[in-house]
Formats: sequence, C-alpha cells, structure tokens
Amino acid sequence: MTDAQGPSAPGTRCLVTGATGYIGGRLVPELIAAGHRVRCLARTPEKLRDHPWAGQAEIVRGDVTDAASLLRALQDVDVAYYLVHALGTGRDFEHTDRLAARNFAEQARAAGVRRIVYLGGLTPSGVPDRDLSPHLRSRAEVGRILLDSGVPTTVLRAAVIIGSGSASFEMLRYLTERLPVMVTPSWVRTRIQPIGVRDVLRYLVGSARMPAEVSRAFDIGGPDVLTYLDMMRRYARVDGLPRRLILPVPVLTPRLSSHWVGLVTPVPRAIARPLAESLKYEVVCDEHDIATWVPDPPGTPLDFDTALTYALQKVRDAQVLTRWSSASVPGAPSDPLPTDPDWAGGSLYTDVRERTVEASPQALWRVVEGIGGENGWYSFPLAWAVRGRFDRLVGGVGLRRGRRDAAHLRVGDSLDFWRVEEIERGRLLRLRAEMRLPGLAWLEMYVEQDGDGPTRYRQRALFHPRGLAGHLYWWSVSPFHAVVFGGMARNIARTAEAGDDRGPAASQGSAASPASGASAAAARAE
Repeated sequence: MTDAQGPSAPGTRCLVTGATGYIGGRLVPELIAAGHRVRCLARTPEKLRDHPWAGQAEIVRGDVTDAASLLRALQDVDVAYYLVHALGTGRDFEHTDRLAARNFAEQARAAGVRRIVYLGGLTPSGVPDRDLSPHLRSRAEVGRILLDSGVPTTVLRAAVIIGSGSASFEMLRYLTERLPVMVTPSWVRTRIQPIGVRDVLRYLVGSARMPAEVSRAFDIGGPDVLTYLDMMRRYARVDGLPRRLILPVPVLTPRLSSHWVGLVTPVPRAIARPLAESLKYEVVCDEHDIATWVPDPPGTPLDFDTALTYALQKVRDAQVLTRWSSASVPGAPSDPLPTDPDWAGGSLYTDVRERTVEASPQALWRVVEGIGGENGWYSFPLAWAVRGRFDRLVGGVGLRRGRRDAAHLRVGDSLDFWRVEEIERGRLLRLRAEMRLPGLAWLEMYVEQDGDGPTRYRQRALFHPRGLAGHLYWWSVSPFHAVVFGGMARNIARTAEAGDDRGPAASQGSAASPASGASAAAARAE
C-alpha cells in the first residue's frame, strides 16, 4: 500500500482520524454514503486495506502527534473528525491526549479546515474537572482545546454507546450473560443516558454540514435514563435470559471492580478501569440542541431496548463491522516482522512445522482462516486457556477477545491475543502477538501446493527476545512446543482432511471458554 491511495470525487472532503477504531471504522462508510469524499489518517494504512470501503476512500500515513504528517493530511480538507484518544496507554495518557489535541487544533487552523468534529464523553453537571475521573477529565479537556482552536468545532458528548462490538456493550453483555448472580459495585445504581451507535453516527455525519457560526458542545443521548442495574436487567429480558440477581455492595472500588470486569469480560483492565471510574458519575443530557442542526427522523433517537436488539442481532448474524479491539492495544508490540533470514536485529528464535495434507488447498485455507475464537487453536486447549488467563492477570488482553467474524479475517483484526498483521487470501496468515511478552512474537500459517502436487501446510512461530528475560522465556517454553505447535499443525491438517472447517471446538465451545471450552476441544485435540 502506498502512502496515499483512493479515488477522488467532487464534494465535501472529510478527514477521519481513528479510522482503525470502533467509531471511525463505522463512520467512514456512512460519510461515503452521504456523498462526502473521505480521507483517512492512519499510522499503519495497511490495517485499512481489507475494509469493504477501502477502495472508496483515500488513505494516508500519519499520526496526530506528528505535525508534518498531520498538516499534509489536512490539506484541502473541509471537515476534520477527531476520533482518537490515549485511553489505556498508561498513567500519562492525559498528557498524551493534551499534546495530540493541541497539535491537531494548530494544524487544522493552519490548513484552513472549516470545521472540526469531535466525539467526547458526557460529563456530570456541577462536578469540577478536578473531581472527575482521569478519563472523563481528559475527554473534557480535549473538547475545550478543539473549541479554542479558532476553527468552528462541534463537540458531541456521549455517555454509554450501545452497539455491537463497543466496549460498553461488551461489558454489559458479558456481565449479564455470564453471571446469573452478581455482587456488584455501587456504581450499578448510577443514572446514565445511553445512546445507540446508529444515532451517534447520524449526529457525526450531520455535523459536517453545520453553519460556520455554530461552534459549541452538544449533549447526545437516547430517550431513556437508566441505571447500570436497569440496563443489565433489560439486557437479560431482551436476550431472553432468566432474571438476574444483582447485589450492589459499596466496598467494591473502581479499582477492584475493574479487576472484576477484566476477569469476566473480554475488556482488559487498562480499558475497564477508566470506564468503571467514569460510571460512578451520573451522566444525563442537559439539552438536546443537536436536533436543531441535525434533526431526528421519526423513531429516533433509538430507545435502549431497540438499540440493544439491533446490537444483539448483529452479533448473532456475525455482522459486527468494528469492535472495541479494532484499534491496536496500547503498548502492544507493533514492529513489523523481520523478513531477512539473516536478520541483523538480533536473535530470532523459530519453530517450524510442515505437513502434507490430503485435502484441497481451499479446504485447508478455510481451516486456517477460521482459527481462534469459538474454533479454538487446535492443540492443548488448557495450555491456551491458562496462557490467556495469565496474560489477563498481568494486565494483557487475554484470550477472550475472540473474532470479529466467524469465517473471515482482515488485516488489523484482533484475534484472541493476536492481531492479523498480514493475510494473503488462500496462502498466508500472519499473526502478531499482543499478549505481554519479554519480546516480539509472530505466528505464520502457509497453505502451499506445487503444481498438481499435494497440499502442504507450513507453520512458523517466531520470537525476537528482549534482554535476558526474553531468552529465558523462549527456552523455558520451548519444551512445550512439540505439544502446542506440533499438535496445532497435526489437528489443522486433520480437520481439513475431514472436511470439517468448523474446528475442534466449534459445536461445543471455545478453547478459551472458561467453563466448557477446554474439555470440549480436548476431545479432538492432542
């Protein structure tokens, strides 16, 4: 992929930052459908390559913290969407957010952008900034920085966003589905005004056409004001689950409850904690002035039950367009795979497995592309589950992120504690590890055939150690490679040969499932 690509067309040009994220990835096709020209700014443009809309948008390489690349991306732009934040990057994320927002404001003004649109967080009335959670405080500060930029700015302030794949929805979904009886923190009684993701996108798109004299913040929310307790009970009803017994207790602090959320849901503690800290505040809209400039069609904004029904249907139909994990996990390794066999960057440990497969390349590829999530990892499921749990304990993403789509992958997709770094349809799947490791790790799976010869499966695990700890880590786990990686190669081959591309755990549960996955997958894995 080149540094800039995509067609040009007449109309308003919009720059979207954060296009690899949850909202940004959904906003781009909505802007295109509305007749706008779209340019996406991404640190790694390759992550957008496989999106259905990639051929209709211009994609440029850059970073909101890099003034030069940002100024280039903002040239000839009418409306610039700011959809990035440093949530979960560490204790200094407020500082990072502040610098990035100031840089964006300065470069937007210098480039002559006529409007900035920002999606921020709804803050409680009457609470001084110093008393807010760091997450909400930073969101509010970024909004003020952009409003002070000298460029007309629309700041949309939302509380909990209900949509398939959103972090808030995933928290609500997993807590309600997995725990029929819950001892919960006191914030479950806090009032919140949730909003459906469809309405968020509608307001974002409509904001592009606001007149120049409008420069202000708007509260956006659905028609229902609920407690988190109400939302869990209504989720259970909409999803047809038995009534949940929920017992709020005051001793669960946001810190403790973030560990609890991280244990039960796929959302890692680094993201769960700021979300949990924000839930202790009542966040209810003070106004609905946005409807003056972006009118609400009949039936909108969606009520909570309707937004929930739409989200659940998308999950059931495997049509989740983006997920909270669409953006790279902060702090996860991002170095590209060293392709030189005699790589000069230091030690590079490898584990290579090859097998002849009595199946067509197409059948083998279906198994390869379907790996992970509900299908498991085709070997020693207990070891994968334990590794995932350990990763969660040390603040990593763990094994429960699953897949965005049950059958198809695209570059940039999260896949349990991996991320798809490269995919050559029918030939190569390369995954980059995002678990906590003393080094960088990749897993490659190849489907090969020499002319009319037999189908070959080749699997390569690579590890670039960091310091002595990295070397010790590789040598401590290498005795298990024959079981884990060897078993994976054997079972992938056998599944393709059997014509069963659902995987060893598809019908009985995932290897990552805390309850039944390990035993179910073990029935056919070695």
